[in-house]
Amino acid sequence: MIDSRCATRVATGAAIGVSVGGAVGAVYGTYEAFAYRIPGLYKVRHIGRTTVGSAALFGLFLGAGSFLHCGRS
Repeated sequence: MIDSRCATRVATGAAIGVSVGGAVGAVYGTYEAFAYRIPGLYKVRHIGRTTVGSAALFGLFLGAGSFLHCGRS
């Protein structure tokens, strides 16, 4: 069973991962949208997709890493 302190660490790690991943995804998506000359409102869609994908992936990995380190400290 997972204790309260461990659950808090995992949730905090996932939240930080989502924040950092979202910021990196937004910057990279914006760069990519202008570099590849994506037309019109497809830029917004591309930036949003890149932001959400990066945030989800980085949040998942940072949450999993926090869960793995939960019993070590």
